This record gives sequence, C-alpha cells and structure tokens, in this order.
Amino acid sequence: MNWIEIRALNKLYLNAEVKINDTLAKSGEINYLINSLRILDRTHDKLFVLDGFAKLYEKDYLEKYHRYEAFLFDNGLLKPQIRFEESDIQILIGIKEDMDNCNLEPLREQIIKNEATVRIVSLMFFKNEKHLLGKEALINAVKFLLDIDELADDKDLQYKYVLECKDPNCIVLCENIDFLKRPTLARANNIELWYAGGKNVNKLDFSNTRGLPIYYSCDWDYDGLFIIYPLVKEKMPNIKLLTPNGVPKGIAETEHNSRWENIKDRNIEDLLTDNQPDIMNKLIELDQWIIEESNDLVYMVRFEESI
Repeated sequence: MNWIEIRALNKLYLNAEVKINDTLAKSGEINYLINSLRILDRTHDKLFVLDGFAKLYEKDYLEKYHRYEAFLFDNGLLKPQIRFEESDIQILIGIKEDMDNCNLEPLREQIIKNEATVRIVSLMFFKNEKHLLGKEALINAVKFLLDIDELADDKDLQYKYVLECKDPNCIVLCENIDFLKRPTLARANNIELWYAGGKNVNKLDFSNTRGLPIYYSCDWDYDGLFIIYPLVKEKMPNIKLLTPNGVPKGIAETEHNSRWENIKDRNIEDLLTDNQPDIMNKLIELDQWIIEESNDLVYMVRFEESI
C-alpha cells in the first residue's frame, strides 16, 4: 500500500465512504477487502463500508495509520501529493530513530565525505540501488532525515563504507548496511565493519586488510551464499564466512525474493566449512533463510575465532 491507500482507509473508517480515484480503483489491498473479505463495496465513483470493516480496521490498520501520520506530520513530510509506499515510510521511520539515537552519525559522516550518490544511499537503506531513482520526494525525505544537503547524482560505486574502531582485532565485511548502523557493539568488541554494497565487489580489489583477519557476514539465502559470497571470495581468498546463529524465517511467509529454486547446478560446498553445509542444506530443505541482522555479530566472530 502507498500513503494514498492508507489515508483512504482511514477516511472510510471515519466517514464510511470515500471518493474513488485511479489509485484506489487499482489498489490490491482495497480490492481484497471488497472481493475476498466483503467488508467494502463500491459504486462507480465511491467506496463505502460494510459490516465488519470497522472492527478489522481497528485491529489491523488503525495503530499503524496513527504512527505513520504522526511521523510524517512531525517531520514536515505530510503533504497532499505524497505517494510513499508503506515500506518506504517504515524505512524512513527507522532512519529517524537511528539518527535520534546517534547510531547513524559515523555513516552519515562517510556519506558526506565520500560524496555518496543517490544510488549508493538507495542501496544502503532500501537494499536496491535503483529504488530512489526518479523519486524526488523520497530522496528529499532521506536527505532531510540524514541532515544532508546534497547527494551526488552519478553512478560511481567505488567507495566502501567503514565503521572504524580504535584497536581492531578483525574486520567483518557485511552484505547489508544494518550492522554499521549500530556502532556501539562492534566498537566495544574491537570489530571493524566494512560495507561494499551487496554485489558491488570490484572495489575490494583495492582494499587493504592490514594483516587483520577478515570475515564475511551475509543473508543466508540464495543471493548471499550462491552469488555474492563467491564473488567476494574471488576478490579476497582469505576471507572466511561467518556461521549464522539467527532464527530462520520462511521464505514464503516473509515474501522474500531470493529463492533456493534458483540453485540449479550451482555448488558452493567447497567454500563452506565445518557445519555450514548442514545449515545451508537444512535451510534449502525447509525453504527458509536467515536474515543477516538477526544474527549475534559478536558471537559469530568469537565462534569463528575459537575454531
């Protein structure tokens, strides 16, 4: 859903009807409420509520609406023309919370120092380098929340981002940006974190580990294990894959797009160590994956160091 749909559902809750526009007419969520749950109906120009809508709305939508509206209003983003997707609003809320907690300050400084592009920032926060392209209102919201005046508008992906600590014992290269947004734990345990940007590993040709052991942390899914890790291993043969300890999630239930069915004839077991093949095969068997940030980073590193 986008904000237009979210706002329309709230108007239905308050007023029992709302005028149809093109967005609402094509809304999958609203058509589900009409055709499957039968708690909304429509004429040629209006939506109106049926029995059961108010109860369901209060259960599934009302609290989220108030949270989103308050966030958008408090940050000057509540404008009639916005069409932010719900997932985008959730990410913006996360950026705001991390900024308020000072978790993003080291990353923000590097974004400014490295003159990060829209594509790089898009990859960092939305896990897709093209997600922000052409979305001026969303780009402006990200810049406002990060307190950054400008982002470079080019396609240079040669920078890596580093969360430094005073006396690092090791380096962890992360597939995703999440661990770098929580600097306290890594620094307290003398772990330096790198983020290269998912598949964008060519920049690793120029990296210097300074003799420190380096580990790789990733989503344990098809993309993380069968595509990105082999690319990283080719660039940095001494890197070791960290063994995950997070709770597996169902791929279907989390609507995850990286599916094991893409494996076909690929084999990476020679890149895995100890019980890692067993973990991977169990995930494939149960159609599950392990999200990188669900792992205990320090425990993964300590486990690898103890082997």
